[in-house]
Amino acid sequence: MRQRALPKPRIPSATYRLQFNAQFSFDQAREIVGYLSELGISDLYASSYLQAKPGSIHGYDVVNQTLLNREVGGEQSYQALMDELKRHGMGHILDFVPNHMCVESEENLWWMDVLENGPSSLNAHFFDIDWAPVKKELTDKVLLPFLGDQYGRVLERGELKLSYREGAFSIDYYGMHIPIEPKSTLEILSLNQERLQEQFSDDAPALLEYFSIVTSLLHLPVATERDPELKEERHREKEIIKKRLDRLCREEPRVARHLEESIAVFNGTLGDRHSFDLLDRLLQNQCYRLSFWRVATEEINYRRFFDINALAAIRMEDPAVFNQTHQLLFRLIREGKVTGVRIDHVDGLYDPLGYLEKLQESCFKELAGEQADYRGTVEENPGYRPFYVAVEKILMKGEQLPKEWPVFGSTGYDFLNQVNGIFVDAEQGKAFERIYDHFLGYHSDFTELMYEKKKLVLQVSLSGEANMLGHRLNNISERDRLTRDFTLNSLVRVISEVIACFPVYRTYVVPGTVRERDVQYIEAAVGKAQRKNPALNASIFEFLRDVLLLRFPETADEADRVAWLDFAMHFQQITGPVMAKGLEDTTFYVYNRLASLNEVGGMPGRFGTTLAAFHGQSMERLKNTPHAMITTATHDTKRGEDVRTRIDALSEMPDEWEETLKRWSRLNRDKEVQVEGQRIPTHHKEYLLYQTLLGAWPLGEMDPQQYESFLGRIREYLIKASREAKTHTSWISPNQPYEEALLRFVDAILARGGPNEFLDDFIPFQKRIARFGLFNSLSQLLLKMVSPGCPDFYQGTELWDLTLVDPDNRRPVDYQVRLKALAGLKARERDLGPRELVRQLVESRENGWIKLYTIYRVLNFRKANRETLEFGEYLPLEAQGARAGNICAFLRRGAGKTVVAAVPRMLSSLAPEPGQLPLGEVWLDSLLVLDGAAGHYRNVITDEELETVDHAGRTALSLAQLFATAPVALLEKR
Repeated sequence: MRQRALPKPRIPSATYRLQFNAQFSFDQAREIVGYLSELGISDLYASSYLQAKPGSIHGYDVVNQTLLNREVGGEQSYQALMDELKRHGMGHILDFVPNHMCVESEENLWWMDVLENGPSSLNAHFFDIDWAPVKKELTDKVLLPFLGDQYGRVLERGELKLSYREGAFSIDYYGMHIPIEPKSTLEILSLNQERLQEQFSDDAPALLEYFSIVTSLLHLPVATERDPELKEERHREKEIIKKRLDRLCREEPRVARHLEESIAVFNGTLGDRHSFDLLDRLLQNQCYRLSFWRVATEEINYRRFFDINALAAIRMEDPAVFNQTHQLLFRLIREGKVTGVRIDHVDGLYDPLGYLEKLQESCFKELAGEQADYRGTVEENPGYRPFYVAVEKILMKGEQLPKEWPVFGSTGYDFLNQVNGIFVDAEQGKAFERIYDHFLGYHSDFTELMYEKKKLVLQVSLSGEANMLGHRLNNISERDRLTRDFTLNSLVRVISEVIACFPVYRTYVVPGTVRERDVQYIEAAVGKAQRKNPALNASIFEFLRDVLLLRFPETADEADRVAWLDFAMHFQQITGPVMAKGLEDTTFYVYNRLASLNEVGGMPGRFGTTLAAFHGQSMERLKNTPHAMITTATHDTKRGEDVRTRIDALSEMPDEWEETLKRWSRLNRDKEVQVEGQRIPTHHKEYLLYQTLLGAWPLGEMDPQQYESFLGRIREYLIKASREAKTHTSWISPNQPYEEALLRFVDAILARGGPNEFLDDFIPFQKRIARFGLFNSLSQLLLKMVSPGCPDFYQGTELWDLTLVDPDNRRPVDYQVRLKALAGLKARERDLGPRELVRQLVESRENGWIKLYTIYRVLNFRKANRETLEFGEYLPLEAQGARAGNICAFLRRGAGKTVVAAVPRMLSSLAPEPGQLPLGEVWLDSLLVLDGAAGHYRNVITDEELETVDHAGRTALSLAQLFATAPVALLEKR
């Protein structure tokens, strides 16, 4: 009997991310598959399209992972999309969300079951709920912080409505239907029972059935029941009771009318506060506690996705949860429809390694057969991974993906920041710090600011999580006489301080193993926190450190070890959200020395990246994760990829930027608004606004409608940026006078139709910055397409991407424009040839066709030369001459081919004059050195032929010749 061949992962050559929602369906995606294939894309990379909350625009608010999202399309349209992908030989990568689910929809049947039945729910294991929290009133209850005001006010305004549908009762609140615990419905059925009896004879079947239902409810196991058999009984009997009540109400109108009257009494009378007592008492007896949404900050007792109450974390470490939530995914993998997955927010999982190993094993069995031996296969084939998996993981400086993870790499934020950094003049960091501090009027220290903002997030958004950790640690401390005197408050304080000092998103301690790198991170965080808080008891810090590092005392028994490990694992799940909220969603909107550095995965305290560091990082990626995604834009980035490259250009001209900044501030001083004695905007917000305008200003002239649209986008962005900064307004407490004043300033400085000195001065400078930015963008683009890794493109970015943070970057994409553009480019290529076409496209670069054409030429070359560009060695190249510092170049060699990539950088010194391009003579006599690679080359983009020359004993190419037509070059050796 022949042995079945091992499943081989499909490795993408280039991916294209699509955002599916009601406005972009499977059918619309099918229509552009041919276009993407022509462009050179190998794999369609989709946002989650599993069943999400109705109206979802992003798909991360999943309510059922076992169904396709009906708003995106059904099985038929999905199959048609898969057939079209197969016809073009394309793969399909799906964004899968294992960490959380939306709990603001009754379509989440698992959550609804928990709300109805509490700890006795058959799905109670599904969610990460603390049934015995610090607040005793929440014992065996789930806090539901969904109310728009304080509970009592909402109740007495009649906004909470008891209702009945098909045998079941619920509380309705603005579209939400929250189930009533079945046993507690006795209070409803027992109300005015005498009136119902008066309408029937004592032996009437309907009345007897009614009393029988009441008796069944009396004997129903309670909602706090943990015994498996009794839980099963409760689940079975409650459904039978519902069906009986539904049938009775349909068959006997008098019973239905009686229930209607009882419900009306429970729902109270506006103005009579005591009339709501019945409903209040009923709500006290539920498996949940309704509360004002602000209460979640301190009292939440279920783990969330960051601080979003509507997204509850699920316990993926539970095998039953894993199997249930992956049913559809594994079917699609088995059928060959999904050929890769992107795992969202892997750091939120209890045990990322365990999850990823289980994922790969399950994929292996789906592809090789249930009886296939995955463990044995991996042991015989070290490093074997049967399925393409990439993880969304933010890597800090010097951090790498854990080598033991069975994945092909991250989704590319590390590359995004690395490549962006080489277009920032690292030598001007001190100058920009001086400019920034002088404009603000105080010194802004990034590291200290990040620490403070992480503490702020713990205080205003995630203190409930810190309290839960403190409660767990307090229980541990109480078990040892050496630590029992540590107070709960001091433990919570120390936990918060250590989290605020944590240098990475999270550690990966697992049972029996603490990586050396994680020891260093924990020791560093505890040490820094202790130094910052000399007044706190040092032994508490030491205790926390020992627990996190699983340094058990000699007296520890098995229960102690389990408690210590559980605390360490939960601690790891919280450091990531605090880092993300404190850094990405707060500090990034406060510290704006150079806004292009404020990107997911970035550390704006570092000003730029050296070429040596960039090359080193590329070689490291080739060695460890050659198939990792590398990207320059995602749905989560703070600015469009071409917005960043414009702002990068400012770094080259600190003196001019300083003078321009002062001049604009002076011109706009009379447009400032005073609110309660404070100038608005603050210098901090004004500094960010000018950078944002420079980066996002549309190309070409705008008609009035386009201008209003742009102004609206800027207004929305500034409000979001201000609320995220949490200095003068916030999402939790919007400061309306401040926000209105800020918008009045924006409207005033951007007013058209009359004299505007600011715009007159701004436009010429912006056009110059935009010119530098466009060429920076083309350089960045080529580097992404030929660097080690799999280049990923976010929807619509094949033309210039001048979007801002979401939701701006999730606006619908006009694919008809792109389809027609590519068809037009191919026709012109046939008529003119690549060289003349590129020359014309450079001249008319504002329409973005030069970007589209470069992608088309390079990705198709990449597709035809995959082995060279995926596995070929990576050799940095040096340049000589006056422009040597203005180029980034490297050589890829393998599979019998040699490929050279070269791009310009630091354009303000290379082509500073208006109209001057980084082409031809601006390169003077500078050379690209190609020692050991002499010969004849073809430029993949232009089809130009070049020959190396000998210069002072070294093999080289003239940069003036190399960049004669196109501003970037990709050469293949003939």
